[in-house]
Amino acid sequence: MGIFKVHPSLWFFLGAFLLYLLPHRGRGILRISVALLSFFSLLRPWEWEGITARIFGLELSFGQVDKLSLVFGYVFVIIAFGGFLYSLHVKEKGEHFWAMFYAGSALGVVFSGDLVSLYLFWELMAISAVFLIWSNKTPEALKAGYRYLLIHLFGGALLLSGILLHFYETGSLSFSGVLEKTGLGRSLILVSFMLNAAVPPLHAWLPDAYPEASPTGAIYLTAYTTKSAVYVLLRAFPGEAILTWFGAIMALYGVVWAIIQNDIRRLLSYHIVSQVGYMVAGVGIGTSLSMSGSAAHAFTHILYKALLFMGTGSVIYATGRRLMTDLQGRGLFKLLPWAFFPYMVGAFSISSVPFFSGFISKPMIVEACKEEGHLIPYLLLHLASIGTWLCTAFKLPYYTWFGNKKEESTLAVSPIPMSMKAGMIFLSFLCILLGLWPSLLYRVLPYPFEFHPYDKKHLIESLQLLSSSALSVWLFINYLEPSDKIILDCDWFYRKGALLFFNLCGRIYGLRTILQEKMKEVVSFFELLSLNPFELKRIIRQEESLSPYHPNRYRLPVGIGVFIFTIVFFIMVLLLII
Repeated sequence: MGIFKVHPSLWFFLGAFLLYLLPHRGRGILRISVALLSFFSLLRPWEWEGITARIFGLELSFGQVDKLSLVFGYVFVIIAFGGFLYSLHVKEKGEHFWAMFYAGSALGVVFSGDLVSLYLFWELMAISAVFLIWSNKTPEALKAGYRYLLIHLFGGALLLSGILLHFYETGSLSFSGVLEKTGLGRSLILVSFMLNAAVPPLHAWLPDAYPEASPTGAIYLTAYTTKSAVYVLLRAFPGEAILTWFGAIMALYGVVWAIIQNDIRRLLSYHIVSQVGYMVAGVGIGTSLSMSGSAAHAFTHILYKALLFMGTGSVIYATGRRLMTDLQGRGLFKLLPWAFFPYMVGAFSISSVPFFSGFISKPMIVEACKEEGHLIPYLLLHLASIGTWLCTAFKLPYYTWFGNKKEESTLAVSPIPMSMKAGMIFLSFLCILLGLWPSLLYRVLPYPFEFHPYDKKHLIESLQLLSSSALSVWLFINYLEPSDKIILDCDWFYRKGALLFFNLCGRIYGLRTILQEKMKEVVSFFELLSLNPFELKRIIRQEESLSPYHPNRYRLPVGIGVFIFTIVFFIMVLLLII
């Protein structure tokens, strides 16, 4: 059928522009239809595979299709559908426009077959994300979006520099497999990918910006930027040993910073850093099991992390508050059960509880790490798992929906729209479905592997770890009580550095102003002097009344001119003789 010959990303780009031609209800139908049409295109990739275009003499490939690109394509479209469903009540056209552009750009990245088209979609994805953050229209969102833009412009510059150097070194722009180990170009490309994957210390943009988006806009942010980075790392840098260590440290780092957060969405943002760490470690290990685990975990993570943000976003929508210190003890469990139960499905999934989606993906990476003898990364990943269980399944829900009752416990709560409930039900269903039916995901993974998540030994080990951690956490839950204070991260360095840079710029500007004023004085002096050179003394004294030049008054005898000429001529002759 001709309709399926359309590239999956093109549906989103076309739909974004058509939004402005339709009323509110029509826009909702359009967005849902776009996601469905794009998914149907993915089911028939041979209809549009191999799409190319020649621009400025370069052959650009927009239709590189294989199992790796398809698995990311599937989940990108699924989460777009879930996000569109969740935000049907939103009337803000700008947010919907940039969400569709963001999704289309991410699909463009996934199916790019060359570095140039990859770069174009990469930058379009960054720009769309910035406007999606700004769509919240708060001062904090504006500032966070600006910082996001600066960081990703820097990352884009690294990527473009790396592409140009790589092309100079190899003569190739292909992005169909592992990049040749050449020189600086490849390293710059790797660093730019790591920045988008939020690898510490290049991660601070994520917990800085994501909590400032609207409750609906944040859903898309959790899915595309970091997981597109995981895709390109799997494509171009499998088996890059340093990524194993970066990923393991990243997993634990995100958990540690999440534990001390008070903002419910900032806490979850740090868990994005942590969970992407597992995926990055899987890329670094480089075996079929670990890389399939990275792809599987990216798939499940997109679903359950969006669900977690939907649950907390519903709380923010209903209460207007996002700090646990403001939410605890308000009886929200009775007021907002529709937010609590879907959130807990996401919490069980991210914590790898059996029969939930995270249980079928995260252990693949941990097991591969153990098989390859990476004992320290293996330990770090286990510690991160305990911290994740502690944070998402105990601290956040307890101090958001429960907690110690306050004297002023009344809190005005707005009803949650049906669209939000529908989005949460949809993703909850998928998280449970994949947990119960792992083969549904395993059959679309890109690399051959053998792993049985419900093996008796693995199941017992997981239950032991979860139950022992749960008991200890419940006994010491009061020690996790959040506090309302500012917590700094690596962004302190670039915030401080930016302040010093702007202060330096201010000093340079001040020096320029001083020099400008001095030059004005010099120009003014010579301007006055040109009017009447014989008034030099009075000009220096800055006297106000100056006599105008009059040739009959200031004319000198001819002899004086002849005398001066003679002296100058004599000096010149003397210098020539010497």
